[in-house]
Amino acid sequence: MRSASVPALVERLTHDRITDLLQRQATSPADPVLYERLPPLGPGVPVRASDFRAQVIAVAKGLVAAGIEPGDRVGILGRTRYEWTLVDFAVWWAGAVSVPVYDSSSHAQIAWNLMDSGARAIFVENEKLETAVRDTARELQDGSLDALGGSLPTEPLKAAQRVWRMDGTATSLGELIALGSTVSDEDLERRRTSRALDDTATIVYTSGTTGPPKGCALTHRNFISLCENVQPYLPEVVHAGAKTVLFLPLAHVFARMVEVLALHSGVILAHTADVKNLTTDLQRVHPSFILAVPRVFEKIVIGARMRAQDGGKLRSWLFNRAVTTGEKWSRAQVGRRVHPVLEARHRLYDRLVYAKLREAMGGDVRWAISGGAALSESLAHFFHGIGVYVVEGYGLTETTAPIAANTPTLDALGTVGLPLPGHEIRLADDDEIQVRGPHVMACYHGRPDLTAEALQDGWFATGDLGAMDDRGLLRITGRKKEIIVTAGGKNVIPEQLEAPIRATAMVGQCMVVGEGRKFVAALITLDPETLPHRLEHLGLDRNLTPAQAALEPKVIAHLQEVVDQANRKVSTAESIRAFEILPTDLTVESGHLTPSLKLRRDDILRDFADVVEDLYSRPAPPVRQGSETLAKLESSFENSLERLRELKDVRELKDLRELRDRGSERDV
Repeated sequence: MRSASVPALVERLTHDRITDLLQRQATSPADPVLYERLPPLGPGVPVRASDFRAQVIAVAKGLVAAGIEPGDRVGILGRTRYEWTLVDFAVWWAGAVSVPVYDSSSHAQIAWNLMDSGARAIFVENEKLETAVRDTARELQDGSLDALGGSLPTEPLKAAQRVWRMDGTATSLGELIALGSTVSDEDLERRRTSRALDDTATIVYTSGTTGPPKGCALTHRNFISLCENVQPYLPEVVHAGAKTVLFLPLAHVFARMVEVLALHSGVILAHTADVKNLTTDLQRVHPSFILAVPRVFEKIVIGARMRAQDGGKLRSWLFNRAVTTGEKWSRAQVGRRVHPVLEARHRLYDRLVYAKLREAMGGDVRWAISGGAALSESLAHFFHGIGVYVVEGYGLTETTAPIAANTPTLDALGTVGLPLPGHEIRLADDDEIQVRGPHVMACYHGRPDLTAEALQDGWFATGDLGAMDDRGLLRITGRKKEIIVTAGGKNVIPEQLEAPIRATAMVGQCMVVGEGRKFVAALITLDPETLPHRLEHLGLDRNLTPAQAALEPKVIAHLQEVVDQANRKVSTAESIRAFEILPTDLTVESGHLTPSLKLRRDDILRDFADVVEDLYSRPAPPVRQGSETLAKLESSFENSLERLRELKDVRELKDLRELRDRGSERDV
């Protein structure tokens, strides 16, 4: 059994509860800026620690006056915004427990989280979400609400009796603050300090990809231990004065961890709810690091590539060469063997291409943190090549997000690094990743049976599969429950095929199927955002709908090339023999993706069962001849070309410098 561990940097924690972190910042002589509120237009408005604490206390007093007691659960339903963080800390300041709910949740999901946790009140973002809570309560009462694979009680929804809006309108925070004007500071402080390290701070529900969501009871110790051990472990990224823009949903444990870690470290945090405005917000904030799930990083590269193609052959050629150079330079730097010509070419592309990509991310970005799913190694090297090192983390809701991370000092792109300080990771006989340490949850709320099953001797079985090298560096290889076993007994890890297909511009999502079948197949969707652009490049009408485009021979042929390319990464028995293009995309709103953009495989299989059956009702497609031979020939050809490229590098540098000197930079 392979294992790795890293000793804790801080054994004796210096804070007893999450609110102590804010208390320390607000009473420090520096009184640092902790937040930057982003108005619809214009520059951000700084919020100092003392001002934030005053606002937190005012809302917390309102909660006390409304009857919220220490240990009570309070829901928060809304998109990422400054007020979300404000009410989160106010709930903690009142000694209560916050229960996040995704704004994209269905009525059944809202009911499940609030009823299972026993929430007595809820904050909502706006009128739309307030209506959703009221409608959920009504449907519960009249018995018309469908359960999420489990039974829901018909008793009244307690949380619906106390609903406060965060958007500044009626029944808003202002009204709640006014209600708390008679609550004394002493009473509030007693409630705040009644919470200790091993008390529950929040109940965060899992995505529910394989059944009803489970409530992970995360304690103050989970968060405090993470903050006090991670900040000194990542000093280059997380430090006082650093900046980031949070656009991930705060209902997700990844964003929640960042919210607390940023306050502890003095990182200036800005919130944005709409990713459509992300580029503008990045330009306003100028973050030093960004946080995203892998799909966001894929979209950044896809968008840049399409803009380059729109600029003509020169731009497209330059961008493609810049991508190749960036990845090649990164891999060479890891090996400490950067050829002088490659170094010179990299510096030139930095001026022509990479600097513009960094500028689009705000200009000051030097680090990125990726979580929520595995990031492809080539993508990690590309971003490193443009001057943005991606710290890839690994964790789950049950581990308060990160349990391992690939830090800049490890310099091991393509892995999730070593365990975070104070943690242990081991691989079971079947390569399942098991973890132990102070970040691991206390229990599943109200489910001692599930807790006993998941936690044994402090070890949590993650359900993920991994590999570990001699240094103890962990690589995520797949999800245990997602492994497909074909009729021939071949084990197939879907992500190995799905990731390269999903990373292409035309594809929205891809899901590999084939459990118990004679061959492997895939369901593919077209990305509605990039589709018009790709249709134009294929010589088709850019106004075709996804359903219409799915029938076009040129689109099908293009996707076959994409699938063939992905198949070269696996054996013939694992390769995709057939695929079907779905007429619509798989989205969070359709119920086919989790808010962190993971596939809800069971729901997809259920909703598209007829499509899958139709795929397998046809005769088994023949193995596409020559795919493995072609892959070998391509590899050999690339090796032969490498020498030629090295000879051409000097000439290419000369040509690029001539372009630069003629002022062609403006056109690149």
